Amino acid sequence: MSAIENSKLTVVGAGSVGSSVAYAALIRGSARHVALYDIATEKAEAEVLDLAHGTQFTGTSDIIGGSDLSVVEGSHVVVITAGAKQRPGQTRIELAGTNANIIKSMMPQLLEVAPNAIYVIVTNPCDVLTVLAQEATGLPVERIFASGTVLDTSRLRWKLAQRAGVSPSSVHAYIIGEHGDTEFPLWSSASIGTVPILDWQTPTHDRVTVDELDEIAVDVRDAAYKVIQGKGATNYAIGLSSARIVEAILQDEHAVMPVSTVLHGYHGIDGVALSVPSIVSASGAVPIPETAFSPNELGLLRRSADALREVAASLR
Repeated sequence: MSAIENSKLTVVGAGSVGSSVAYAALIRGSARHVALYDIATEKAEAEVLDLAHGTQFTGTSDIIGGSDLSVVEGSHVVVITAGAKQRPGQTRIELAGTNANIIKSMMPQLLEVAPNAIYVIVTNPCDVLTVLAQEATGLPVERIFASGTVLDTSRLRWKLAQRAGVSPSSVHAYIIGEHGDTEFPLWSSASIGTVPILDWQTPTHDRVTVDELDEIAVDVRDAAYKVIQGKGATNYAIGLSSARIVEAILQDEHAVMPVSTVLHGYHGIDGVALSVPSIVSASGAVPIPETAFSPNELGLLRRSADALREVAASLR
């Protein structure tokens, strides 16, 4: 494993999510150089100026940006957040039509100036857009993938950690499938440390019940709706989780993350982008075929695939 020297990250889209990705990347030192690109010149330049004013406190990263595509040149990773944002009460799938057109027209332009980059799609519905973007560009499937359920998994681990009385880093559980309404937890392999989730005793010596796990799964699935209803957008946590994905790529970590790639022959699923545990490195993202599923979980994964396949077909 070897980190990419003099690394460059470009974030496409200077809205609340894109600006939060750039902010998180600067604070965490995710890349040596950070660029922010948006067709709205004034907005992009203002965000870059605001971020640049704080670089004394962020270590070695620098920030540039604007509305000229040249700011994307030389990128090792391009994170795409551009698109219409999710409105209160609107599902990610309902966003599909508008954002599909944006992605399909933008991708060839980005590829022209950053032909060797790894592309990470955050714009929703990210799974469907990943399929369309991969088809539009012909990029290898490992080089264009979505942030998927990395954030949903973080939400799950936070909720479970609260209930179990441990640190979130000690919770080993994944949300997989669609980044949306058909996502689900892999309960069959979930654990606290080495202890299966249902066997863990909390500090008060009680155990988590199956009903509680079901409630937690629903809370995680609907978390974004709650945040959007209250403040209009989700931005901080997706900014942090996107920066974390960027680090796994630029540091060639071979980290296991539930990102969303276009699957081929994965437990009988083809041509659909879904989040499953994958190895993320400087080469991109590769699903782990040995991931075990209970019969019920496999059914849920295929249900998720069917739902997304229909949406993608309607947008071609």
